[in-house]
Amino acid sequence: MIETTKDEQYIILNSPVVMPKASGFLWNDHMMMDVNCRGYTVSQFMQPEPAKYSHAPNLEAKTFMQPEQPYYAHHPGRFVYIKDEESNELFSAPYEPVRAKPDEYQFIVGKHDISWKVVFNEIELNMSLSLSPDEPIEMWKVTVKNNSNRPRKISIYPSFTIGYMSWMNQAGQYEADLQGIVCTSITPYQKYTDYEKIKTLKDMTFLLADKAPLSWEANWEVFEGEGGIHAPSAIEGETLSNSDARYETPAAVMQYRLSFEAGDEEQLRFLFGPAHNKQDIAAIREKYFVQRNAAGEDGFAVAQQAYKQYIERGAGNITIQTPDSSFDQFVNHWLPRQIYYHGQTNRLTTDPQTRNYLQDNMGMSYIDPATARQAFLTAMKQQAASGAMPDGIILHKDAELKYINQVPHTDHCIWLPLSLVTYLDETNDYSILEELIPFQDDPKPVSVFEHIVRAMNWLIQTRDERGLNYIEQGDWCDPMNMVGYKGKGVSGWLTIASAYAFQVWAEICDNAGQPAVAEQFRTEANKTNEIVNEHLWDGNWYARGITDDNVKFGIHTDVEGKIYINPQGWSLMSGAADAEKQPKILKAVEELLETPYGVEKLAPSFTKMREDVGRVTQKHPGSAENGAVYNHAAAFYIFALYQVDQQDNAYRLLRKMIPGPDLADIIHRGQLPAFIPNYYRGAYRQIPRTAGRSSHLFNTGTAAWVYRCIIDGLFGVKGSKDGLSIQPQLPSDWQTASIQRQFRGAAFNIVIERHTDVREMAIYVDEQMIEGHTVRNIQAGEKYEVLVKLPQK
Repeated sequence: MIETTKDEQYIILNSPVVMPKASGFLWNDHMMMDVNCRGYTVSQFMQPEPAKYSHAPNLEAKTFMQPEQPYYAHHPGRFVYIKDEESNELFSAPYEPVRAKPDEYQFIVGKHDISWKVVFNEIELNMSLSLSPDEPIEMWKVTVKNNSNRPRKISIYPSFTIGYMSWMNQAGQYEADLQGIVCTSITPYQKYTDYEKIKTLKDMTFLLADKAPLSWEANWEVFEGEGGIHAPSAIEGETLSNSDARYETPAAVMQYRLSFEAGDEEQLRFLFGPAHNKQDIAAIREKYFVQRNAAGEDGFAVAQQAYKQYIERGAGNITIQTPDSSFDQFVNHWLPRQIYYHGQTNRLTTDPQTRNYLQDNMGMSYIDPATARQAFLTAMKQQAASGAMPDGIILHKDAELKYINQVPHTDHCIWLPLSLVTYLDETNDYSILEELIPFQDDPKPVSVFEHIVRAMNWLIQTRDERGLNYIEQGDWCDPMNMVGYKGKGVSGWLTIASAYAFQVWAEICDNAGQPAVAEQFRTEANKTNEIVNEHLWDGNWYARGITDDNVKFGIHTDVEGKIYINPQGWSLMSGAADAEKQPKILKAVEELLETPYGVEKLAPSFTKMREDVGRVTQKHPGSAENGAVYNHAAAFYIFALYQVDQQDNAYRLLRKMIPGPDLADIIHRGQLPAFIPNYYRGAYRQIPRTAGRSSHLFNTGTAAWVYRCIIDGLFGVKGSKDGLSIQPQLPSDWQTASIQRQFRGAAFNIVIERHTDVREMAIYVDEQMIEGHTVRNIQAGEKYEVLVKLPQK
């Protein structure tokens, strides 16, 4: 049902019905696209804000994807109808809209392309999708082959959804000189001042073909007729009607009639995307279908290769071999790809949430440190002189803070040291702390070091009389919006996380030659931990917070929302949980929050509104922040487990994040192991039937933290001021594992083995045993062979 190619570059699903929401995604700096195994797509591009060029059949919000994205018959997609001209038999690829059962089917998800192979009645159709490396353009190949031993006559009808473009103005027609269908619209507006914004938008959508069609259809109602999308009336005729659309819903359908001898095949290529005007479309056609390089390759072939290289730039800096081969495949190929997507595109928004932007670039520190460095500087230039960080980071001159970024959250400052430390560990570039940059509200530049000191002091200053951090209308948990909107509610998690941030910052200060500042913040961390234990310890776990009305929540007397994962994990990191409290926390999490699919964010899930907590309690039980296995929070907890030497617990939960390895688990989650989703359904003890279902949303801060768990925790190959620290925490039943690690320009081949005659860890570098756990004096360009001997557990 599911297989992987020998080179581990592709995951193949052999059924369109067993996992109907299984998908893969592609992106470049200007667009992203989620593609479902049945042919449904969700796509958007930036101009500079997110926009659509392939629309739903009715007016829709310009969001990218929804959790557990609902698909329906007329959902936007990329389809090819195939009609046998002799029998009038009809099928479609990839599977929708006709839903004829194929004789053979493959959905093939790769890192830089996605393709399908569909065989029906000895006609084989292959579809493949790639993207332009630098423009919002889909690049499609459609290959049809006659697998029978007799001549065949067929018509194929590529049908790419245009949908309802605009209530103000929409149209479509075939343009012979462009060899394509061009659909036009005007983005609706009311204020005359908005005209200057919309007049340069790419409000056209085009479908260009490298070969002229026999006929076409640009009017959806004419194409579908009375037959419906599963058997369009227009296909019943000899040819399509060559209709246009005039303030009617446009379509982009072409017909090609093919006469095949046995074994013959025909290839067609298409370009699909947005444009500003016909001149731009003509230039696109010229670039991709007409111009050729010195090797005789046209722009289409050149762009495909360039896109492959674009994706390959996101290769990770580790390659692992463990007893779990499917875990290896995910970590070596798919996890760094997901990290790279986040850091390269900023989730295709012009105002990413500050916490997201910083953590995504924490991950980028492993992939492209130069990009991460610039991102940290960009963020701090938008910091207030008071030390407060904004709710979002503006990345385009015309952008403004929107949606959730207009709601005040209080956690953004902690992410500065917590994200920057990974960059410093990887690069040893402490010169970044000396960079002089201004504040948003003060043009006088000060050092990055001073920026972070002010951020840490802001966390200390924005506390109540008990020393607990205010929450306002949310912290890391966005929808916890009614705990502190009156100005008194506090976040237990943020208070604990601040203690950990102070500790991390103190370590950075020590390495930067600032021992006095380091001592100051270590003292603050210790004070904060004392405050946490005085006000938030509930006997077996920590409370989540205290409301405006001084009601403690996330405690054992609560019927719903009794325990939250974040305070527990972060208390392990900060040291608030001492040797007596740690076992109680571990037991409570395992008994109340752990599921076969990972650790739930809270439990029991809320079933009704709790007005002193907020809209998180209104989400469906087990979805998103209301008790799902919210993988970002689960990754924090796993990272914390490695901090307290709980490697078996840590790996068990880490492995649950990835679908599989057994087929039943993958099918139940409904997702291929090509990315970590932001959540799997929770409420396992309340609604077990739906628990484990994937959200299919690949936008998540989880990826960077999981990579960090693997590098810093599982393999323990963490950078430090002095070199590469090696302190692996393999599961106790692993006898051996290895990792190839790129680090500061050098290559490390590290083999880890358990030995019965070893009592404590020993490290050999190029066959010489070293003192301590750190490889020092690393030279860029050199290769190091490292053997780590561990005692048997």
